[in-house]
Amino acid sequence: MTPDKPNLPIQRLDRMAWFLDNSIKIPGINYRIGVDGLIGLIPGIGDATGTLLSMYILAEGARARLPKAVLVRMAWNIILDSLIGAIPVVGDIFDVAWKANARNVRLMKEYSHASRSTVKQSRWFVGGIIAALILVIFLTCVLAFFLVRLLWAAVSG
Repeated sequence: MTPDKPNLPIQRLDRMAWFLDNSIKIPGINYRIGVDGLIGLIPGIGDATGTLLSMYILAEGARARLPKAVLVRMAWNIILDSLIGAIPVVGDIFDVAWKANARNVRLMKEYSHASRSTVKQSRWFVGGIIAALILVIFLTCVLAFFLVRLLWAAVSG
């Protein structure tokens, strides 16, 4: 690695992501799940534990001083995994398919090989999320305006 690239413990994090997302082969089909998917079946505490384990990989990226855009993208993977994973049954299926830890280690690897490209993609991703949030806020305000108008019309006769 060049001096401007972070010193990432990729092998250790890759093993951890494999353990959490792909360590168990499902008999009869060619698909793997990990310990994260299993502990996620325990209501409440399982999802919280999975999120804490996923945050370790994010913390290692922050410790290695990955760019903020890459860290935000990694955090998004964890947030999505946690929020949707908390929904009974559907969330458990999403959790074993999403594989947030493997995605985050893949982002780290991509950054270590092509840092400019990964940062650029991550910045576009963050910009897209910000644009989507602004759109949601705008649409919420428009909806609230029309609901208030409807209520006012109903009350005032």
